[in-house]
Amino acid sequence: MTADSTRKTFFHILLAVVTIALCWILLPFFGAVFWGTILAIVFQPMQRYLAVRLGKRRNMATLITLLGTILIVILPLAMVAATMVQEVATAYTRLQAFQPHATEYLQHGIQMLPVWMQDSLAKFGLNDIAGIQKRLTDGAATISQFVAAKALSIGQNTFDFVVSFGVMLYLVFFLLRDGAEISRRIRRALPLEAEPKEHLIAKFSTVVRATVKGNIAVAAVQGFLGGLIFMVLGIQGALLWGVLMAFLSLLPAIGASIVWVPAAIYFFAIGAIWKGVILVLFCAVVIGLIDNLLRPILVGKDVGMPDWCVLISTLGGMAIFGINGFVIGPLIAALFMASWDLYARDEEA
Repeated sequence: MTADSTRKTFFHILLAVVTIALCWILLPFFGAVFWGTILAIVFQPMQRYLAVRLGKRRNMATLITLLGTILIVILPLAMVAATMVQEVATAYTRLQAFQPHATEYLQHGIQMLPVWMQDSLAKFGLNDIAGIQKRLTDGAATISQFVAAKALSIGQNTFDFVVSFGVMLYLVFFLLRDGAEISRRIRRALPLEAEPKEHLIAKFSTVVRATVKGNIAVAAVQGFLGGLIFMVLGIQGALLWGVLMAFLSLLPAIGASIVWVPAAIYFFAIGAIWKGVILVLFCAVVIGLIDNLLRPILVGKDVGMPDWCVLISTLGGMAIFGINGFVIGPLIAALFMASWDLYARDEEA
């Protein structure tokens, strides 16, 4: 082995070691770094526009963009989260008050079913109202314990949250201001030819913007409409259910139905047939139409992936990475498809 190859091998090993070490150091702030990067990519066009309008004053343009990010994204999320805490406490109190009437409602609902369906429920032991009520009570207790544990954990980790939040805002500012230079350095460092390099970087930025803006827009619209129809029909805790529908709407095609289908079944069970029909029609037609039309336009069209691929990659990403996965999953899938497309073109050439 020559001296030049030895030095090159040593340098590559050193490069891998320091890269892994940096990732290990940043791991406790993974969420802050990840969302700081995502917000910087999403709001970069706004920063560039303001920089041009303000005569290339990058610091001022970046500061205005950061304030816009806080007003558009962070403050609304904080207000919704604070309201949700109150809604969860109220919902738990109502659930406790509802328990004495649970047996009556369940019995009434079973009696309304056709005979063949009642026989089917009996085969599986689902006509045992006392047993069902016990399971519901145990489930409510488990949920309340989980919420209490999470609230205690959040209280204990307030300092960590504040630090991570500060790191995220700090990172957003400098990524917005110096994003062009950072992008140029990444382009120079990637050991690829110019065309595939530009293709992959463009795909990365496009997928991030389309996934974040598309999924959040769809989730916000579905959550708002779901909470609105719940409020109109007199369902208590409409805000809580709307936020839950918005969160579950991150799962394409199936998300919001997890909330409104049980609510419709509840209306039918207690004899509120018209409310059940209105809820089913509104959610299936209006909310379903939003999911089927708006999501492919905002997400699938720009990402360049079929709907089934967006769904599976989103589900898989959230299963592995939690809430971060609704971005990471489609991003990995899009880069996978783009990389293999480039490889196939090279093989054909």
